[in-house]
Amino acid sequence: MNEIDYKSDVKPTWCPGCGDYGVLNSIIKAAKMLSLKPENTVIVSGIGCSSNLPHFFNSYSLHSIHGRAVAVAEGIKFANHELNVIVTGGDGDGYGIGLNHMIHAMRRNVDITYVVMDNEIYGLTTGQSSPTSMLGHKTKSTPFGVIETPVNPIAQALSASATYVARGFSGDPGHLAELIKGGISHKGFALIDVFSPCVTFNKINTYDWFRKNIYKLEGNRTDDFTEAMKHAKETERLPIGLFYKTDTPTYEERDLVLKKSPLIKQDRVDNNILEKLMEEFA
Repeated sequence: MNEIDYKSDVKPTWCPGCGDYGVLNSIIKAAKMLSLKPENTVIVSGIGCSSNLPHFFNSYSLHSIHGRAVAVAEGIKFANHELNVIVTGGDGDGYGIGLNHMIHAMRRNVDITYVVMDNEIYGLTTGQSSPTSMLGHKTKSTPFGVIETPVNPIAQALSASATYVARGFSGDPGHLAELIKGGISHKGFALIDVFSPCVTFNKINTYDWFRKNIYKLEGNRTDDFTEAMKHAKETERLPIGLFYKTDTPTYEERDLVLKKSPLIKQDRVDNNILEKLMEEFA
């Protein structure tokens, strides 16, 4: 398949210059490299500018509700774990209201890939601080500057036992595509946090700011948890690349029911049995 085969007929509606264009292109590149079949792929999103992404990608998709994208993706994966399940969203949706679901999916090691477009601001609601906004950042909701310690997505993922943890930059789609490719190929929960500038409401964390403050991880041991956490804690310069990867059995491989076959291929419970149970307990 060619890259154009993964583009839907719906045209992206993001602001000109939005970093999410680079993320969409990177996902398309990764899909082409892996020869993903659209009919075997599902993209799930929550709410936010970035959560519109499934509309622009040619596959099955579900635009779910705020903060619940990972939970919905888990349900899809459990129903048919032969599908490639990808979640896309933003830092507000994923690291704010949706953080609880993300942590538990990580510790279960559900085989899904989560691409988070982290612009350090609430863009859809026109510029409030988000869970990853920098200390001191003045926004509509923090006119005197953010006073809360920002969430560290990489450290959070490592501590929650995610088995593939990476970070990219939408301004380098080639590099990002390789990270997303690796995440989709990985058996287990994969987080790809993406620095994706909001050109309209975040005038601090711009493309130029990121280019001055990021560097690529090279030669690091991606199987060393301690080294990965050390890189995750860096603040003077922000590393991008693959932090950590380990092979651990997935939830679907360990669960007594799911490991037999996808739920959609298993025999369904007889309706008479269900009716008796309803009579007994309802």
